[in-house]
Amino acid sequence: MNKKIVIVGAGVAGINAATKLVDNGCPGELITIIDKGNDPHNRLPEEVMTGMLGAGGWSDGKLTYHTAIGGQLSKYCGEEKAMELMDQVITNFRRFHPKPEEIFMSNPQEEPDFIKPYFGLRLFPVWHIGSNYLHEIAKAWYQYLVDKGVKFIWKTNVINILFDNNIVHTEDKTYGINGISYDELIFAVGKSGIDFAQALSDQYKLPTEPKSVQIGVRFEAPQKYFQKLIDVSYDFKLYQKFDNVSLRSFCTNNNAAYVAVEETYGDITYNGHAKKGEEYRNDMTNFGILMEIKGIENPFEWSRDVVNKLQIDGKGLYYSPNKTRTPGLTSEGTTVLAYQTDDLEDFDKVLGKYAFYITNFIEQMNEVFNFGDDWGMYIPEIKYLSPEPLVDYNSLALTEYPNVHFVGDALSARGITVSGAHGIYVAEYLLSNNS
Repeated sequence: MNKKIVIVGAGVAGINAATKLVDNGCPGELITIIDKGNDPHNRLPEEVMTGMLGAGGWSDGKLTYHTAIGGQLSKYCGEEKAMELMDQVITNFRRFHPKPEEIFMSNPQEEPDFIKPYFGLRLFPVWHIGSNYLHEIAKAWYQYLVDKGVKFIWKTNVINILFDNNIVHTEDKTYGINGISYDELIFAVGKSGIDFAQALSDQYKLPTEPKSVQIGVRFEAPQKYFQKLIDVSYDFKLYQKFDNVSLRSFCTNNNAAYVAVEETYGDITYNGHAKKGEEYRNDMTNFGILMEIKGIENPFEWSRDVVNKLQIDGKGLYYSPNKTRTPGLTSEGTTVLAYQTDDLEDFDKVLGKYAFYITNFIEQMNEVFNFGDDWGMYIPEIKYLSPEPLVDYNSLALTEYPNVHFVGDALSARGITVSGAHGIYVAEYLLSNNS
């Protein structure tokens, strides 16, 4: 292959794409990866969303092994191929793991009776990589790509892409604005770059298909209340379904569970992550409670308006019925940035009839787990699923720009395994069409 390839984003999707390319003979010198974060040697614990391997490589190291969640991978390539691609992602994490023998898969089979009257419980196979190994995996993986000749440009923002001229415009403090040419572009921004993805979609009037609203809260409570479910399914996923609304818990963190602050479009939202090591243990569990709402006109704009209205003094909200509870500490020991509210008046007012679904979900969890008022929630957590650009299913390329490939969060993937599979799928296309 003699094409210049630029990858925007050094997250799981972009890194898996680059690895597939160099593993199969593509000269690393032809590949440039740009990221606004840090390399794995300089990436700080609080840099949750940017840097080598992105948010997926800074999480609690669980790789979901099923196509029913995390996006619509099988829509593009079929079920059998989708599972093969996910296998390749898991293999990559294994090959750079310092102790691959410690990787294991959990595969719970049956929903326990104490859940059934209240919730469905989605049970999927999950590969447990171990969050305490993610940093070492990132360093080994990075060194492999560097040794292969791949060029990384760190701490650099991509400010525009000229699809018609095959130019990526970057800006950093040292060199100012710079132009980088490409033959093939892999657009692999994570959630922190989704606003840029939306700006490009608007700029080029890309044909899209809208996605349903996905909005909710980050719930936390002492782990002891949920232990009987954690023993069945570590990364449990409770769900409920109504006419046009469905709810699910997701991204469960245990043992050393911390709430993470995100900023998108200038608004504060919340996520979570888990740390390993006894020095981080806080015996807490946190997870998102995400509500998917169908039938809302202009769902992306509606979601942005809701999130903006749930800000006070430049912060999201924190609520607990226990008045002694306050926002917790981050994994760096600072207080989670949130405005503590004594009631849910603003939450109810902004979300209207949809607020009930969240509070009812929590009330029914309380029936099962009996945590009383010993809990809190951070408002809001959101998946900014901007309208998904229409792509060629064979290449994940934009319909009007066949050398621009959208992968990962930019193509509505939600999860490490699916995002990595996107990157590998595009790399395989480029390798098979390299003339």
